[in-house]
Amino acid sequence: MEKNRLEAFSDGVLAIIITIMVLELRPPPSADISGLKPLLPVFLTYALSFIYLGIYWNNHHHLLKVAHKVNGAMMWANLHLLFWLSLFPFVTGWMGENHFTTVPTALYGVVMLLAAIAYYILQSLIVAQQGPDSKLAKSIGRDFKGKLSPVLYAVAIGTAFFEPWISGCIYVFVALMWLIPDRRIERVVDELGPLPH
Repeated sequence: MEKNRLEAFSDGVLAIIITIMVLELRPPPSADISGLKPLLPVFLTYALSFIYLGIYWNNHHHLLKVAHKVNGAMMWANLHLLFWLSLFPFVTGWMGENHFTTVPTALYGVVMLLAAIAYYILQSLIVAQQGPDSKLAKSIGRDFKGKLSPVLYAVAIGTAFFEPWISGCIYVFVALMWLIPDRRIERVVDELGPLPH
C-alpha cells in the first residue's frame, strides 16, 4: 500500500470521528443563555477531545511522512490506533453527560492510555523499519513526553475513583504538554525533503 492511501484513509477516519463527536453536542431546549449552563461539561469534554484528536492528527501526519514505505505490520498498527481513536466520541459524550463522575472519567483515561500505546507501537514499527541509527530514531531520542503520557493516564485512571476532577486536570495537562506539534519529527521531514510515496 502507498503511504498516501494510508494517510488519506486515516485523515478520513479522523474527520468522521470529529463529526460524530460534534453531533453529540445537542442545542438546549430554551433560547435563553442560561440553557447553555448544563451543557458546559459536555462542551468542555468535546473541546478536550477535539484537541487530543488534533494532536494525534498532527503527529500522525509527520510520522507517516518520514516512513519510507508501508508494510502490513504498519497497516495493522495504524488500524489499532484508529480503533482507540474511534472510541473518543463515546467516552467524550459519556464523561460530559455525567459531569466527570468516576466510571466515565476512568474509562476516558483507559481509552487515552490505549490510544497512546497504539501510537507508540506504530511509531516503533516505523523507527524499526529505518533502523536505530536513522535520523528519525535519533530525533525521537528518549521520547520523554511519549513515555510520561501513559504514566499520567494511568495515574488519572486510578485518581478517578477518588477525585475525578483531578483526573480531568491530568487529562488537560497531558493535552497541553502535547499541544505544540512534535518538532523533532517535523525537523526530520524538513531535512529529508520530498519523500517517495
